Amino acid sequence: METLRLADDEAGLARAAALLRGGALVAFPTETVYGLGADASDAAAVAGIYAAKDRPSFNPLIAHYASADAAFTDVVPTPLAEQLAAAFWPGPLTLVLPRQPDCRVAEITGAGLATQAVRVPAHPLAHRLLQAVGRPVAAPSANRSGRVSPTTAAHVLDGLAGRIAAVIDGGPCAVGLESTVLDLSGDRPALLRAGGVTLEMLLAHARDILVPDSADQTAPRSPGQLLAHYAPRLPLRLAAETVAADEALLAFGPPLPGAGAVFNLSAAGDLTEAAAQLFAGLRALDTLGQSQGLRGIAAMAVPNREIGCAINDRLRRAAHPAK
Repeated sequence: METLRLADDEAGLARAAALLRGGALVAFPTETVYGLGADASDAAAVAGIYAAKDRPSFNPLIAHYASADAAFTDVVPTPLAEQLAAAFWPGPLTLVLPRQPDCRVAEITGAGLATQAVRVPAHPLAHRLLQAVGRPVAAPSANRSGRVSPTTAAHVLDGLAGRIAAVIDGGPCAVGLESTVLDLSGDRPALLRAGGVTLEMLLAHARDILVPDSADQTAPRSPGQLLAHYAPRLPLRLAAETVAADEALLAFGPPLPGAGAVFNLSAAGDLTEAAAQLFAGLRALDTLGQSQGLRGIAAMAVPNREIGCAINDRLRRAAHPAK
């Protein structure tokens, strides 16, 4: 299969929408990362996502919508969900809520759970595409499962060329990390994944948020909970205070001396810039390090505050050995 690279114009959007309505897979940019889209109401199309990504079938997918009203036709909103939607949608926040009895989203999208993760993305191109499709679109990150998430169309093609119908080239993603996931289906809100909407931002609306100590690998309630995730091919070492000549360095602020290759997430120590650069940096060092015969990647410490919590979450998962 040849993967089309579509322009982010009206013709490209129309072609992408038609492909999605016809059951094909199309990658598109959001403000977080590129998503691999399929009609969420079409079980066969959603199964194609799992196949293209080599993704475990027990790992649920997020359904994307053009508006909060559209999302809440498929899940049961709580007063807190409506408050958070008003505050953060469109934006990088995913809410996990009980499915409506007549939910259009195929059960395979939610991995057979009684809940469904939903989001309204802020990227204008994603919004226009969702309006054109007129259906919920399931869209995990557009990469092979467990690998580094894509923030450009080139990253998508690097992992999925020949496996999907098309990618809309909308340039680099602004946030660079997947959405925050908050589970509102239980007695207490639970933060399942840190992301662009920080815990501090959420606490302004809900004071009693459960932050689990670790992920449940047997039956995740949302995407991004598997421990071994976002991984480069080279081993990743965290909180590096020194670096060897045969290691690549993922720097934050002034870089450590002596590395075989360096990618600086933010020379100025800016967490937002670092978040936007994280996946691109891991990919660049992984490719460069393998070509130069380096033995691994050393990552300097990133402050564990605000969006730095999400950066550190991704780095921990990227460094965790796969089973």
